[in-house]
Amino acid sequence: MLEKRKLGNSDLYISPVSFGCMSLQNGAPENTKLLHAALEGGINFFDTADLYDKGANEQLIGEAFKHKRQDVIIATKGGNQWRPDGSGWDWNPTKAYILSAANESLRRLQTDYIDLYQIHGGTTNDPLDETYEALQILQQQGKIRYWGISSIRPNVVRYWVEKGGITSVMSQYSLLDRRPEETIFPLLQEHGIGVLVRGALAQGLLAGKPAKPYLEHTEETVKQVANAVAQNSLDGQTQSGIAINWVLHHSAVTSVVAGIRKARQLTEALAAMAQPPMDQKAELLTQTAPALTYQQHR
Repeated sequence: MLEKRKLGNSDLYISPVSFGCMSLQNGAPENTKLLHAALEGGINFFDTADLYDKGANEQLIGEAFKHKRQDVIIATKGGNQWRPDGSGWDWNPTKAYILSAANESLRRLQTDYIDLYQIHGGTTNDPLDETYEALQILQQQGKIRYWGISSIRPNVVRYWVEKGGITSVMSQYSLLDRRPEETIFPLLQEHGIGVLVRGALAQGLLAGKPAKPYLEHTEETVKQVANAVAQNSLDGQTQSGIAINWVLHHSAVTSVVAGIRKARQLTEALAAMAQPPMDQKAELLTQTAPALTYQQHR
C-alpha cells in the first residue's frame, strides 16, 4: 500500500496524488468506473466543489461512493452562488450562505459529513469573520470535519492562518508557477498547515501541449522548461509524472490534485504516485526557470 501523507494538523491521511473531480465530463458513463479504479489504485482523496457542473459533480461523487464512504476522503468547496437564471455566479462568503451551501453539498454528496470543506476564493474585503463563524458552526455540528481555503492570495492566506483552525490551503504551483515559495509555503510550514496543489501541469504546458506565454514567462522560457521535463521523462516516467513529482518534492506539499477525466490520465497519475522521491533531478529542473512572485494581494 502506498504511503499516505498527514494533511496539516488533521487526522486525515491522504494519497500524495489526489483526484481532481472538476475534469470529469458531466454524464460520461465511465466516470464511476474511473473513480473506483482510482480508489483501488491507492488514491483516497477526491476533490470537488458545488460550483462544478452546478452541483452535478458533487452528485456524481456522492453516488459513486455512497457504499464506500468509509474508504474515501471527500473535499468540496463553497462560496460561489449561481444566479437564478444560470448566467454565472457571484461570490457570497456570508455566514448564512456558507451554512446553506454546506447543507446542499451534504445532500448532493449523500453523506452526513464532509471531510474537508474549503472556502472557494475570497478577498480581504469579505466579511471573513462571518465566514469563519460559519465554519466553526459547521464543525461543531459535525457536518464538516476540517476546513481549508482555495486561494493564491498571500494576504487572504495570512488572514486565515492568523485566525487559526485552518487545516489546508489549495494553491496553484508548478515549475512554471513557483510564486507560493516566496511567502505562502514558509508560512504554512511554520504553522503545520497542509498544502494541496492544483495546476501542477501548468495548463498542460508541462505535459506536451504547445508552448505559449504563461504568467510572466515568455513562450521561449516555457519551451525551455517543458523541454527539460521531456528530457527527464526518458527514464520511464511521463512528462506529467515528472512535473507532478517535482511538485511533490517540495516539503510543504501534501498532495497534488490532478485533474483526471480519462483512463490514461489516471494511469499516469498512479504511476507518478508510485515513483520514488525526486532527488538531484528536482534541483536541476528548478534551475530551468526563474521563480516569479505575486504582484498583487500581498
